[in-house]
Amino acid sequence: MVSISGSKKLKRQMAPLFWNITRKDKRFVITVRPGPHSKHLSIPTAVFLRDTIKIVTSLREAKSSIYAGKIKIDGIIRKSLHHGIGLMDVVELENVTDVYRLVPGEGATLVPLKITNLDEKTKKLCKVASKSTIRGGKTQIGFHDGKTIISDQSVSVGDTCILQIPDPKILNIIKYQPGTQIIVTKGTNTGKIGTIEKIEEGTFNLPKKALISLEDNRKIEIQTSNTMAVGEDKPAIQIR
Repeated sequence: MVSISGSKKLKRQMAPLFWNITRKDKRFVITVRPGPHSKHLSIPTAVFLRDTIKIVTSLREAKSSIYAGKIKIDGIIRKSLHHGIGLMDVVELENVTDVYRLVPGEGATLVPLKITNLDEKTKKLCKVASKSTIRGGKTQIGFHDGKTIISDQSVSVGDTCILQIPDPKILNIIKYQPGTQIIVTKGTNTGKIGTIEKIEEGTFNLPKKALISLEDNRKIEIQTSNTMAVGEDKPAIQIR
């Protein structure tokens, strides 16, 4: 059998802080394999179960649950210990009533949020990462989590689509423009929600930036790549 490239383990001291693992336990911990999210911005499924939400107590129990097909991510059963769970992913557990969405938290890149309105577990916010024209003049849209969809709807890179999951379908589009609410996904203000006041187009050397008025009455200038549109007057779905 051909081996999949990439290491299956990572030194604990090098793991991201938001994994919430102990640092003085065993030397190595399971890591994220290539997938929909960057390994620096996602949590391995086994670590999520054992260390993040602590629903199992050991890797052996995590393996048993995952290999038995008891874990759904965005409505799809995932049987890999190393599958990366990332921004806005929805996690369901068999025989458990709680459903989680991973969102940026105060001071943490990702935190699990319990979805209170279970009707929202079939909805997901996906940031448009790419857009291209394919054969037949159709438009293919690529999202931050690796999903792609062919659609004739008018979207721009940076906008956010409310997708239906597990069968991707665009339910609504949130334009990245002044007046739109955003959430900060990276940096010292991670997890803060604010409103776009102004957008400054980037140049060859400088990234595109936005002036954001945060809910705590502060104003910051931040790269648009470090933010995500979440709604017009208020977040379109629960994100805190």
